[in-house]
Amino acid sequence: MRILDWQSLSAAQREEALRRPAQRDAAAVTAASRDIIDTVRREGDAALLTLTEKFDGVRPSSLHVTPQEFDAAEQALTAVQTAAIERAIDNVRRFHAAQMPASLRVETSPGVVCERFSVPIRAVGLYVPAGSAPLPSTAIMLAVPAAIAACPVRVLCTPPSRKGAADPAVLVAARKAGIEQVFKVGGAQAIAAMAYGTATVPKCDKVFGPGNAWVTAAKLLVSQDPDGAAADLPAGVTEVMVLADDSARADFVAADLLAQAEHSPDAQSLLVTTSAPLAEEVAWQVRAQAANLSRGNILVESIAHMRLLIVDGLETAFRIANDYAPEHLLLEIREPRRWLGRVSAAGAVFLGHWSPESLGDYCSGPNHTLPTYGYAKAHSGLSLEDFQKRITVQEVTPAGLADIGPTAQILADLEGLDAHAAAVTVRLAALDAEACSASAPSAAAPPDNADSSVGAA
Repeated sequence: MRILDWQSLSAAQREEALRRPAQRDAAAVTAASRDIIDTVRREGDAALLTLTEKFDGVRPSSLHVTPQEFDAAEQALTAVQTAAIERAIDNVRRFHAAQMPASLRVETSPGVVCERFSVPIRAVGLYVPAGSAPLPSTAIMLAVPAAIAACPVRVLCTPPSRKGAADPAVLVAARKAGIEQVFKVGGAQAIAAMAYGTATVPKCDKVFGPGNAWVTAAKLLVSQDPDGAAADLPAGVTEVMVLADDSARADFVAADLLAQAEHSPDAQSLLVTTSAPLAEEVAWQVRAQAANLSRGNILVESIAHMRLLIVDGLETAFRIANDYAPEHLLLEIREPRRWLGRVSAAGAVFLGHWSPESLGDYCSGPNHTLPTYGYAKAHSGLSLEDFQKRITVQEVTPAGLADIGPTAQILADLEGLDAHAAAVTVRLAALDAEACSASAPSAAAPPDNADSSVGAA
């Protein structure tokens, strides 16, 4: 952990101070993930069982979580634990239900009506990691919007424990959030199973959820294959940036930095502050608090690349934050809402001294699946619309075609696409023919000046 004076750093030193921990050998990880995907596509369930035994140290008797296993999971949790899961589901459901899009209908020109409506993705695959820490919160964050969107097929994969069972809290969260199809398989092999389908795991159209480097690589690979599945968003190692002034409490800031640092050795926690005394106190608090935490081996490594940056003002702090584009951005400053408009790149923002990022991870309501590694510059966190597709509709009357058709003809001519123009021209010609036919006098009708008495007796 280092305290750095931003103003005294060169451009290269500033870049180094904000450099994220090096990702694993991307080429090797991608190659290994591709091999796993190919094996699953070739061997199906047999590959899933073999790979689960290889990577998770157990060969489950069944990949599918049975109703009895769901029931046993509910019995394994206390009433207080179950109530906490239910409350988190309720808040997440409330926030995501409010995101339901309204249908759109606009008459862009007279007789030209354009519409848009949303439909659920047919089949979604949800991945919930369970490596060093099982994540029932991720089951909630993925399953709740999938249920609100009414995706017909909702599949969840999570690695089994050494005893061959899925984590009880993950199962309870999944079931209470509307998921009945859960499979005990993890890693890149789970992504492959959901993307391509096996005899047991249904094929999905889109896969969601965080994971390690191999899971991330597998999601990228299957999303590039037309026969695979789309992926939710770029995600990697977790990260947090705290912006703090001299109104911040050092113990709060240190706790927020450690909350992300405990995820993994390469998690990144950064403080950007206008107060040098605060930075010193935070450094002391980090060491003191870490000594009492259970994941000490991980924290030793992640704290080593923690950075505490001292800046000359909040304007500089927000420039740094927007350049870095953190997954989580905490504003532990005076009047944080007044500064919110300065934020242009962050996965999620937490305002004020009483808004710990942990609430966002678990139960406040917004989704905790967020872009990392700077992808927040162009990507948003997961939301209801990620489980839906938008379809547009266009309907044109004959009068509308007569009005706007010539515009399409001209643009088609500019692009040299005469078949495009012809699709309009043939219809305009038909309209002209109908108009001419309607205006021509009927052959059976007598002339207006005909004498109706001619030929009378």
